[in-house]
Amino acid sequence: MPSDSQPDEADAAFVAAFLRAHPAWLAVNPDLYRILAPPARVHGDRLADHMAAMVQVERAHAAAMAERADDVLAAGRAAAGLTGRVQEAVLALLRSNDPMDCITSEMPGILAMDAIHMCMEALHPVARPLPQGTVGRLLNGRQVLFREIATDARLLHAEAAGLAGHDALVRIPGEGPPALLALLARDAGTLDPIQGAGALGFLGRAVAAALGR
Repeated sequence: MPSDSQPDEADAAFVAAFLRAHPAWLAVNPDLYRILAPPARVHGDRLADHMAAMVQVERAHAAAMAERADDVLAAGRAAAGLTGRVQEAVLALLRSNDPMDCITSEMPGILAMDAIHMCMEALHPVARPLPQGTVGRLLNGRQVLFREIATDARLLHAEAAGLAGHDALVRIPGEGPPALLALLARDAGTLDPIQGAGALGFLGRAVAAALGR
């Protein structure tokens, strides 16, 4: 089988004939420049133009890769920040004599959230009451759910529903009525869905332990 650098004569003739018949082919398929060896400038202006096009495509590809890397790094930093804030929130729970008051009063500031509500499928003096089946319907078997559009905003976030933009729902496991934490943030970077699920899942378990569920 001929190598990529040494095509047989039939293949070479076919490619040459095709390009002569379709002179604009490379111009409308610039991604192919990334796999071609650049021509030397000594072959004339037309080939130099092809080399310039190849350089331009490669630069665009490099810029796209750099932007993707920046996005990954930013997500990693956000996740690391959320993990650290969750650790501080768990310490606050351990210090508190009233876990429910800690959740509603201290945790929003610690976690950099606009609001946090404990929601439960039962009547409770502090928790937001939910109709039966709401936790299962919203979480659908998940421990943590990140949402860009907060549905059921009034039900979950009460007076903070007007701020609803990005939220995360965290299951509170254990015995007793189904319950969840509803975290609300106007800034999308505060809630990182890529790597923050583990930290928030741990927070849900810590809340359950603090409540004796």
